[in-house]
Amino acid sequence: MNQNPETVNEEVQEPVCEETSVEETTAASAAETTAEDTSDLQAELDKVKEALAQQETQYQYLAAEYDNFRRRSAKEKTDAYSKAKGDAALAFLPVFDNLQRALAAPCADAAYAKGVEMTMTQLRQVLESLDITEIPALGEAFDPNMHNAVMHVDDESVGENTIVDVFQSGFRMGEKVIRFSMVKVAN
Repeated sequence: MNQNPETVNEEVQEPVCEETSVEETTAASAAETTAEDTSDLQAELDKVKEALAQQETQYQYLAAEYDNFRRRSAKEKTDAYSKAKGDAALAFLPVFDNLQRALAAPCADAAYAKGVEMTMTQLRQVLESLDITEIPALGEAFDPNMHNAVMHVDDESVGENTIVDVFQSGFRMGEKVIRFSMVKVAN
């Protein structure tokens, strides 16, 4: 096989040309694949970012809801305690009324009167320790938010809407009235 050197070169050159075109094709294919992979990865990244943003929004709503729940629970607990304290004090107010009547009644036994007075003082101290105070009424201006007028009298010696007699003492816990004062109002 005698071959012409020119022919050998041609044969050698031809495969070299084919290899180059394969490399170009492979490079183009790789670039195309890389571009597709990049766009796929970018789309997936966008989806993940969107999902993360939704999760973050849900977390913020959940955190706000929990914070509101915590505040509401604390307020309900405080309100329940205040209501229970007011109800318990309200149950003791008839005892206060009876002690007040006992102090107003004439008594010949000084030791008995002193005992009733000491009991009344102790009950007042207990009520004050619970932040329950007596509503001032006698000689005060009538306030429908604290007093319950059960009688009216015309008396020119006192001012208008002045309380002249207290039938039952009223009490409040802080700013909340737990029992209104029953009073007689002049003019």
